Order: sequence, then C-alpha cells, then structure tokens
Amino acid sequence: MTGIRTIGDDGLYPAVEPYREGSLDVGDGNLVHWEESGSPEGRPALVVHGGPGSGSSPRARRSFDPSAYRVVQFDQRGCGRSTPHAADPATDMAVNTTGHLLADMERLRTELGVERWVLHGGSWGSTLLLAYAQRHPERVEAVVVAGVTTTRRSEIDWLYRGVGRFFPEEWERFRAAVPEARGPRDLVAAYARRMESADAAVRERAALDWCRWEDAVLSLEPHGAPDLYGGRPDAARIALVRIAAHYFAQGAWLDEGALLDGAERLDGIPGVLFHGRLDLSSPLDTAWHLARRWAGAELVVVDDAGHKGSAALRTGVRAALDRFR
Repeated sequence: MTGIRTIGDDGLYPAVEPYREGSLDVGDGNLVHWEESGSPEGRPALVVHGGPGSGSSPRARRSFDPSAYRVVQFDQRGCGRSTPHAADPATDMAVNTTGHLLADMERLRTELGVERWVLHGGSWGSTLLLAYAQRHPERVEAVVVAGVTTTRRSEIDWLYRGVGRFFPEEWERFRAAVPEARGPRDLVAAYARRMESADAAVRERAALDWCRWEDAVLSLEPHGAPDLYGGRPDAARIALVRIAAHYFAQGAWLDEGALLDGAERLDGIPGVLFHGRLDLSSPLDTAWHLARRWAGAELVVVDDAGHKGSAALRTGVRAALDRFR
C-alpha cells in the first residue's frame, strides 16, 4: 500500500493511534495486552520492548510507515497493561521467564493470523527477538535492532559491576544498598531477593537504588532524559526492577553465548543492527561479534548515540524499516 508519508523533525513518522487491541490469555493466569496500528493490510511487524519489564511505548510505532506496516505491540508478562502486574507482590514470577515470553510471542502470532513478520526492538528487546528468530526463523521476514544485547552473564556482570570503574562512587552506593550480597557478583541476585520482600518499603528502596545506578551509567550520554529509569511512575518502576533483576539473576535462562553461537540460524534473514558507540551499558563489541557471525546482517555504528539513542540513530532505524516495507 502506498500513500503520502511525512517525516517529522525528529526523523519519525507522525503519531498514530491503535485501530485494534486486546488481551491474550497465555496461561498461568496471565493476560498479555496487545495492540495494532498502521494499516491492517500492511506488512506485519512486531515491536519487542526492552527492560525486561519496560512495557511498550507509543513512540516505538512511529518508526514504521503507517501506510505500509501492520504494527503489532505487546506488553510482556508482568508489565505495561498485561496482568497480573509485577508491582503486585502476589504476582508469581516463576511463570515469567524467557521461555514463557517466547511462547507468548508465537501464540500472539497465531492469534492474529500472521504468517511472517518483521521484528524490531532494542536492548532487552534485542535479546528476546534474537531468541525468537533463532527458534522460529521461518516466521521472520527481517530484523531491525536498535541497541544490541544478548544478555550473556558477562554482559550482566559488566553492567552491574564492571562499568563501575567509570562511576566508582555511584557503584559503591549501589553495592552498599545490599550489604547482604555475597560478593560483587551477587549484587543482581541480592536485588532480586529484595524485590521479593514482603515489606513494601524494602521493595521501593531497592527499586530506587537500582534505577539510580542505571541512570548513572547512562549519565555521560549526550541525548535522552537524565532519569530514564528513575523517572518512571512508582508501579512501573517497581515492575521494571522486579522483572529485570529476576531475569538477570538467572542469566535470562540462556546458556552463556547461546545467541551468538546460534547466529547461523539467522542466515537468510536480512538484519540491520544499529548500535551507539557511546553506549557504556551495552558496549559495542556484542553487536560487532553478532554481525560477524550472522551472514546477511549489517552493523551500523552511530557515533553520537548511546543506549538512549539519538536523532541520527532513530532516523537510521526508520530508514531501515522503510527498506523492508
């Protein structure tokens, strides 16, 4: 489908509202919220949000030409408008794992009658969509990533320990907030344990300390809000930290290096990988290694971007998605 397509000053398409939405029963008492925007006759595309636990964003759909794409967004278990919400301490995290999310994505595809779709996401969303594409390559038309991660334990260790060499005061504060941690490599698990506390004050304090550290790591970037994590509403912040700590304490239930080792399963699927050179939270080498192992993948390094992106990165993503429309 073709039509008049205007681009805003920020390099994105104008905002559009969903034309359809619903809640999908994925089992285990979970209802996953989904919505569609753009053209019902357009090429299907799935947006995989980050976090884990961030929830979907209306801005994400603005990277797609609304006259050419049928854009599907969903809130992963426990966050956004999916229920039960992880901010509720009664929500069972045992049924919120990478395997559950991959099954949810495939169930959503079937429910919506999609044969194949373009995948787009970044940060944790990059990990999840890569895992999905390696499990179901026959269902994937193309991939566009903005911020490559594979959630190896080495990447987690860097984010919550190694990068502390650049922010020693902030990292010491992050570590001191969980004195029960059994050494620096137990920090993430210690926060995960605190997020399961029966005491609401303990959970709230741990979430604030976690987000304060995350924002410190991104504080040198030239673009984006200074409180990307800490500035979220209380319930969203609690859910984000509870889910993220839960996943990262378990290495996202992925064998170390699995998504790099399995990259050959993506051969034949075109991919464009955007990564900011200034991203201290997820250094560039992961994207570089993935691009070397994935035949047909193109790595685009954006010099002025970090984890929070930039106008140049957003424009590049939009142009890449235009190529696949």
